[in-house]
Amino acid sequence: MVSFGTRLAWIAFVMAALSAPLHAQVTPGNAFPSLAAAGLSGGRLPETAGRVVLVDFWASWCGPCKASFPTYSRLQSDYAARGLVVVAVGVDDSLSAYQGFVATLKPAFATLYDSRRKLVSVAQVPTMPTSYLLDRSGRVRFMHPGFHGDQTERELRKEIEALLGEKSVSQ
Repeated sequence: MVSFGTRLAWIAFVMAALSAPLHAQVTPGNAFPSLAAAGLSGGRLPETAGRVVLVDFWASWCGPCKASFPTYSRLQSDYAARGLVVVAVGVDDSLSAYQGFVATLKPAFATLYDSRRKLVSVAQVPTMPTSYLLDRSGRVRFMHPGFHGDQTERELRKEIEALLGEKSVSQ
């Protein structure tokens, strides 16, 4: 027979476990984790405050990631003047793989390296690549697991246009 004290201790343990915050995948509607606090390296984090931000997670071994970079370069070129910032976060095992990928593709947008996989872990990125489109307040409005060529580009352009058309946070 279990003592009353043991039962109370067990109940307290279960209650504490149930009340502990659970990490959840970042999805539309959530605030995106701070890029500045993630300890990213490999490049300079551009100014994102008050801007529409496309955050893309990628790896050098990922074929669709390689296919996505020209699209993201076009988006950066077409919409930067209106307030879009593209930030690609590499999650390779080695810095040299990250650097080789960036050197080969020469993207027209910021690339950073999540060497400790802190940001990819917090966001619980479901697949490579996955992109998150954030509104001017830093909330995820759209999420794109995978990259599907022209279809993804069309969807992103429509979503970016809509977000750029919204009033900024400070207005």
